[in-house]
Amino acid sequence: MVQRTPRGFRDILPEEALARERITETVRTCFSSHGYLPVETPILEDRSVIETAGRIQDSPFQLFDKDDRLLMLRPDLTLPIARMVASRLDANKLPARLRYVAPVVREQGALRGQSRQFTQLGVELVGGDGAASEAEVVLLLADALARLGVPDWYVVCGSVAPLKALLASCNLGEAFSKRVLELVHESDLVGLDEFVNATEGLGREQRDALCRVPRLNGDEHVVEELDGILASAGVEDAQRGVAGLRQLLASCAPLVRQGRLRFDFSIINSFDYYTGLVFKAYAEGIAASLASGGHYDAVLENLGLPDVSACGFAMSLERLQEVLGEQGESGVVTPGVRLAERPLRIAVPKGSLFADTVRVLAAAGLPTEGLRDLGRKLIVREEGVEYVIVRAQDAPAFVAFGGADCGICGRDSIIEADVDLLQLQDLKYGWCRFVVAEPAANAGMAERAYAWRGTMRVATKYPRITQAYYDRIGQQVDIVQLHGNIELGPIVGMTDRIVDITATGATLVENDLVEVDNVLECTARFFASPAAYRCDVRIRDLAARLARVVRQEEEEDR
Repeated sequence: MVQRTPRGFRDILPEEALARERITETVRTCFSSHGYLPVETPILEDRSVIETAGRIQDSPFQLFDKDDRLLMLRPDLTLPIARMVASRLDANKLPARLRYVAPVVREQGALRGQSRQFTQLGVELVGGDGAASEAEVVLLLADALARLGVPDWYVVCGSVAPLKALLASCNLGEAFSKRVLELVHESDLVGLDEFVNATEGLGREQRDALCRVPRLNGDEHVVEELDGILASAGVEDAQRGVAGLRQLLASCAPLVRQGRLRFDFSIINSFDYYTGLVFKAYAEGIAASLASGGHYDAVLENLGLPDVSACGFAMSLERLQEVLGEQGESGVVTPGVRLAERPLRIAVPKGSLFADTVRVLAAAGLPTEGLRDLGRKLIVREEGVEYVIVRAQDAPAFVAFGGADCGICGRDSIIEADVDLLQLQDLKYGWCRFVVAEPAANAGMAERAYAWRGTMRVATKYPRITQAYYDRIGQQVDIVQLHGNIELGPIVGMTDRIVDITATGATLVENDLVEVDNVLECTARFFASPAAYRCDVRIRDLAARLARVVRQEEEEDR
């Protein structure tokens, strides 16, 4: 029997361990030279205590101890260190400058090739001056990246403060604000546009600001553009959060001059405890950030320390290994070439979306001659661009894991893939619907079965879309995932209903199925890896050109 490690966990042999040790020692020396002291926290934490500090990602790595307490393996270090500061350190002796090197665990879906254990190297500055703390930790991160010799690195900053101030000025209630923040957290800027434009009670300037702020990206001049947008939307000067960003620019002037400090206001991490600055470090050639951090005062307040500033960041040891050319397996692709030295790589979907995709890419000014006679080619190379020809369902994975920089597919494929992508533009073609359907002869049977069984049995190719729908309507569902002939499920009595895609409804009619409810509508979307979008101006330029193509086509259709 082969002795294997669990999925997503692996052994580290001496050669790689030595490389990790060298990287760790460089970072540790850097942090120490800035006055940061080492701390360690338990790998197991009381889940209820950590949840008091802030919302955590759902983790299956949990167990009950003999005291019947629910414990969890830590998914990051910020919340445990905040817990330690609140319970163990003297508040009168703050600020505290703390550093750590420690493993964390997070769940990753099966069949994705992603690690579930990785090592964080980070710092937390607790109790310092707010704006000064932000600048201190950003400069410390920059120093660490420079000492390591990371090639072509830079820090991209955003802030939750401007968007929250804008939402407060809209005065449309908690539910509206929550949904906007969720969409930005999910990097679904297309969904944000749709939601904002469908909401009544917003002025034109407010709508424009809500859609534009998360798309702001660029150098230091973006801060003034942000200020102007918020002013036009009626946000009071003191509430805009721009003053803190100007202070950051002044304190980090050397980074600004070197072009190593940029801004992107789509950056809001999945953890919702950030209250101000949020930032990530990137290097060309990787499909994920090297480090991330921000300002999280609310965490300390939740733990009984109000009015205490906290700011920090964590670096990924595995991604540092990869970008530095050492042995390692972080799960992100490192081509090893500068962006300016390689073509832009676009995932192009085969099948029903292909022709329209070629059309809009050509209308956006990209060379597409090689796509006209595709044959069996998997990669088509044109001047300045490479088209990776994939199934629509696979396009999100290719982009998320570094096989392409950006891509096009239906909204349904993005939902089902459930990977980290930035959805940038609705391309308005490939329209279809997802519906719930059942045999016409079985009308009423599903409800009666649900009444005694307590669950609906549904066949589908699309389990995430189906689960989300039934969660939304508050029904329990047992999903039977099939890969073809979904209609057979209820016809042969295997399930009560189906959730499937339809454009004309002809297949349903031919099989004597009738629609019960509408689930969602889908069109093709242009999307990108967040890392690639923030690193590569060509993606942002293409997104803008595609938006112009869509607007022009809509105007012509009127």
